[in-house]
Amino acid sequence: MLTSPSDKKLFLIDAYALIFRAYYAFIKNPRINSKGINTSAVFGFTNSILEVIRIEKPTHFAVVFDPPGGSFRTEIYPEYKANRDATPEDIKLSVPLIKKVLDGLQIPYRMEMGYEADDLIGYLAKKAEAEGYDVYMMTPDKDFGQLVTDRVKMYRPGRGRNPAEIWGPEEVCARFGLNRTDQVIDYLGLMGDASDNIPGVPGVGAKTASKLLCEFDSIDGLYENTEKLKGKLREKVEANHDLAMLSQKLATIELD
Repeated sequence: MLTSPSDKKLFLIDAYALIFRAYYAFIKNPRINSKGINTSAVFGFTNSILEVIRIEKPTHFAVVFDPPGGSFRTEIYPEYKANRDATPEDIKLSVPLIKKVLDGLQIPYRMEMGYEADDLIGYLAKKAEAEGYDVYMMTPDKDFGQLVTDRVKMYRPGRGRNPAEIWGPEEVCARFGLNRTDQVIDYLGLMGDASDNIPGVPGVGAKTASKLLCEFDSIDGLYENTEKLKGKLREKVEANHDLAMLSQKLATIELD
């Protein structure tokens, strides 16, 4: 068991993150049933959640899906996630089957129109934390680092020979070179996020973003002190204020 024993332990599952990982884990040797249906995603997803339930022994458990039609972020920035390939048809066909499995296991699942799974997980995690739960967000997505506290942690599923990991505040800050977990928002706002097509500030990468936030604390603090920057970096930062603020908004997990 990686998680700590607790009589109020909630696991929140980022459904599509696990579904995609399960599907591609078997991409070279897909699981095909007698009807010719590719069940790789169903098989891998189900095994993952059953293993977590068996080993980590959560007292509460829920799965959160992204809704169809995108989120408010595409209204703000139409190019958000526009760089992603279309969802494979086999995954689309697997989702109803996965929901049937969850129904059979009596595991609740939720989604909220107009919001991503990240937002609903964030809302549920913070609500549960306030009610005294130890919360584990099961996802490999670095965006969730912004939500991490002493009682809300990331449970990063294992892959191949790499075991699962628990990321608390210390692990998140060490991974991104930050002082606090809430700085993950501005870290992504500055460097961008290629997987979500968040632009960030051109020319600012991970190391520079970490350095700037350690020195100036936040994007707001940075733009209040751009005269302390030098050369091309100052030019890039000052010329892309609006892009930085847009990227910060896109990277923020909504909790209301």
